[in-house]
Amino acid sequence: MRAVRTSLALAASLGATLGAAAATSYSGYKVFRLSASTAGSAEVEDIISSLGLATWENSLGRTGVVDVVVAPHQLSAFESRVTVAESSDITTRAPEIIAEVMHEDLGASIDVEGNFAEVEGKKPTVDDTWFDSYHAYDDHLAFLDDLVSTYDNMSEIVTSGESIEGRNITGIHFWGAEGPGKPAVVFHSTVHAREWITTMVNEYMAYTLLTEYGSDADITGFVDAYDFYIFPVVNPDGFVYTQTSDRMWRKNRQEASNNRCLGRDINRNWPYVWDVPGGSSTDPCSETYRGEEEGDTPEVQGLFGLLDDLASTDGLKLYMDWHSYSQLFMYPYGYSCDAEFPNSSEMGTLSRGFTQSLEAVYGTQYEYGPICNTIYQVSGGSVDYVGDVSGADYSFTAELRDTGRYGFVLPPDQIMPTCVETWAGINYLLQNIK
Repeated sequence: MRAVRTSLALAASLGATLGAAAATSYSGYKVFRLSASTAGSAEVEDIISSLGLATWENSLGRTGVVDVVVAPHQLSAFESRVTVAESSDITTRAPEIIAEVMHEDLGASIDVEGNFAEVEGKKPTVDDTWFDSYHAYDDHLAFLDDLVSTYDNMSEIVTSGESIEGRNITGIHFWGAEGPGKPAVVFHSTVHAREWITTMVNEYMAYTLLTEYGSDADITGFVDAYDFYIFPVVNPDGFVYTQTSDRMWRKNRQEASNNRCLGRDINRNWPYVWDVPGGSSTDPCSETYRGEEEGDTPEVQGLFGLLDDLASTDGLKLYMDWHSYSQLFMYPYGYSCDAEFPNSSEMGTLSRGFTQSLEAVYGTQYEYGPICNTIYQVSGGSVDYVGDVSGADYSFTAELRDTGRYGFVLPPDQIMPTCVETWAGINYLLQNIK
């Protein structure tokens, strides 16, 4: 691929590593995957509640599995109630609670993840090596700026409003030979601040489509057929907070009335089937807090404003919301496990093709299906809104690598493979949507 040059000055406050600068230390914390038979699920819930454990992915109701973070002072009490094992296979030991170690020391894993070299005023050439490490927020903005500088005849920086702390929600818009004004393909990521791999994958989509335009026939056809809008970080306040204060932060940074807890879950705040029981939380301290009213986050307001405008003018062909982790590819509905999306049969066929194309690269296996049936119930989610309200032809979401060995703290050496295999799935989608 052609190189794109950029000036990437690491923020001084981040120091040599992102992990080392975080105010919240996870040194000595362990991450476990808990597996339980149906008989043991209630006890797992009690362990989480009584010890006040933070959870990562929670599929206890669907698969009997939940990933939990255990602080050093909680270890003794935690380990007295579970069986710590090498494998989470519980078939011969039900109804015991089996705890499989994911991170022996979460703090050490964070240090490895965030240990990227300081540039010391240099102007490195950003080519595929951009995807060898994670980057500071300002560097992501510089990356987009330099893509536009390199392809200034076919791209521009766009914003979809501001965050609660006043940061622009910044993306890149690009088009092909006939200029802008064609049906839109919109990708957005880093909705949940700690899901760093999604930022990199989304930028890889933009990078590949721009740098291969004119030399790859399929890619040239895609960019000539659609206007692409790619937003790598739609939760900039939360993302910056993960780099400066708490690596495991998920929500935005919005205050709640009469409550000490900060943040709303941007993917539970969209103004569509927002208050369905079971799909979000009314507790401001919860990781899935939906907000005080539907659409009351400025981030969501800006995003649905842009999407609705595109749908009513040039048309909205494809929407993708990138998340991590679990290796899933999904489509509406999230709010209900019984409601069926109008073109669910076609969406299922496309999803199967995406997962098969992705698997063909490195053998990574994804599951696919409607959101509620595949992962868990989600109300006030973007994919349901964009499918039913904006009226996109196709609306999908993905949970990227991995299935839990590293979870949110995916090592840098997995960035590029994740990007490459995900591109194979997107390549299939763009070839097969109608």
